[in-house]
Parts: sequence; C-alpha cells; structure tokens
Amino acid sequence: PGGGLAAGQVGQFRGQIGGHPREDTRSAAPRDGGTQPRRWGSMEALQVLAAGGGAPEVELPDDLAARYGAPLTLGAGALYANFVQSLDGVVAIRGVRSPGARIGLRSVADRFVMAVLRASAHAVLVGGNTLREAPGHRWTPADIFPPLADSFARMRRALGLPADPQLVVVTASGDLDPAHPALQAGAWVVTTPAGAAVLGTRLPAACRLEVPAGEAGERVDLAATLAAVRAEGFARVLSEAGPSLTHQLLAAGLLDELFVTLSPVLVGGDPTQVSGLAGREELAAWWDPGELVSVRRSGDHLFLHYRRPAP
Repeated sequence: PGGGLAAGQVGQFRGQIGGHPREDTRSAAPRDGGTQPRRWGSMEALQVLAAGGGAPEVELPDDLAARYGAPLTLGAGALYANFVQSLDGVVAIRGVRSPGARIGLRSVADRFVMAVLRASAHAVLVGGNTLREAPGHRWTPADIFPPLADSFARMRRALGLPADPQLVVVTASGDLDPAHPALQAGAWVVTTPAGAAVLGTRLPAACRLEVPAGEAGERVDLAATLAAVRAEGFARVLSEAGPSLTHQLLAAGLLDELFVTLSPVLVGGDPTQVSGLAGREELAAWWDPGELVSVRRSGDHLFLHYRRPAP
C-alpha cells in the first residue's frame, strides 16, 4: 500500500475502457435490493496531509467527521465543482458510460467525498450530457453512498437543509429523457429557446423549465442561471458538470472552489477521444494561482481542495 499504481488496477482500468462495460458502482446505488459492495464497509478515514481555514466550517456528524478528517471549510455562498482526473489530466473519455467512475477506479473514498459535498449543497448543477451518461442515478448523498444515508440525512437536517439538494440540469439542446428518475423526482431544467421548443411539454410535472431572460444564443447564460438559482434561496451550489460545462463556468469566472480527486492512473489514448477541461476560452488567467486549502489521501488517491483567491 502507498506505492505506485498496482498492476491489477491498471488491468482493471484497461478492461473497463477497452472491454465490456462493468458494473458502474459510482452511479448505481443498491436501489434494486441488491447487496452493498463489501469494500464500502472497509473504508478507512481519509488521511489529512494539509488543511487550512479561511472559510466557514460545514458541520459534519461525528461519524462523517471522523472519516473526513479535518473540518470541511466551504464558502457560505460558494459555487464549487467536484471532478476526478487522471495523472495525465484526463477527465472525460468519449463513448464511455460514467467515465468519471472509471477514471477514478471506482474509489470508495471518492464516492464518500462526493456524498459529503452533495450533503453540503443547497443545489447540485449538472449538464445534459452528465444526465444522459448516468441513467438511473439521482444526485443525492444517499444515491452515491447508501451505507451512510442516515448520517447524511442528519447532517442536512442540522444544516437546516431539505432532505435532498435541488437538481439543476443545464441543457442547450433540450435532449433529455423525461423518464430519467432524476427528472421524475423534480429537477430544474435550464435551457435555450431552442431547447425549450424541443422539450415542449414532455418534462414531468415535478420539473421546472427555465429559459434565462434575454437568452437567445446557442449556450445557456450561466451567470443568469446561477443568479436565478440563488434568488430562490439556493446559496451553496455544487457543480458535478462535465468538462465542457465546467470549462464554461471557469471561463465565466463563476466557480469559487474546486474539489479535485487525483486518480493514480494514466489514460493516454487518442486525443480526440479523451479530454481535460475542454472549451474555446483561455483559462490561464482565471486563478492566479488557486489557493490550496486542503489535501487528503486514501490509498493512492489524492483529494485536493482549491479556492479562488480573494481579489
């Protein structure tokens, strides 16, 4: 333990990418009555390598705090993103279902951190492609880490939050499956006029359809979207968007904090099939540089928390 990437992990990853899809345990909670993966019960507490303050602490129940380590600090009105990337900077693989789960080697600790960040959020923002890549998933703490569902529920009650964060789906095209359980549960769908025309009246009654005021382009106005979300009282917003939408949020200067899981794997491959944070806009000047808030470790995975520096 603690050394380089094990040969078995390399083989597992190659099998997932090049062979038949395997069970996607990152986006598949045991809703069908199946047994929970044994490795959930063997998760050890994250090792805190570095931790800083500078923002309010999010109160965690004792059992979650023991696993997470040092306190979680997070801006009260922050838009914060969470994603996993390989050692060579890959965050997405074209044509692969739930690529984040596979790049992350299905790390149990990664799932736990995701659940903690979801439990801290008033709302969770995803793009249409993320929704399509995870059929059957709901963006709740319990869905990503069922064994600690009760603890996450206690955490949200203590924070004065509803049972689940509000899901916000951003889609320029309107290409969504109305039968998706996340939509059936009641999501906000933010789109363009063209996307709204595609969706028509197909969305479930529990959904709310939004077209930002003045929206007329091919992209959704993300600043207007975020303003509308916060106007409804959803102050702390977690983004689990894919690389293109994350890039747009970064380029627009909207993201305040980043939680990046660094997975001990090299993806390589055809550059037209893998990508980092893809987009047209230059990001080099966005953080100058980012402030490192904390570093945690589980096995060979690192969990990095960066904050946008104060102006």
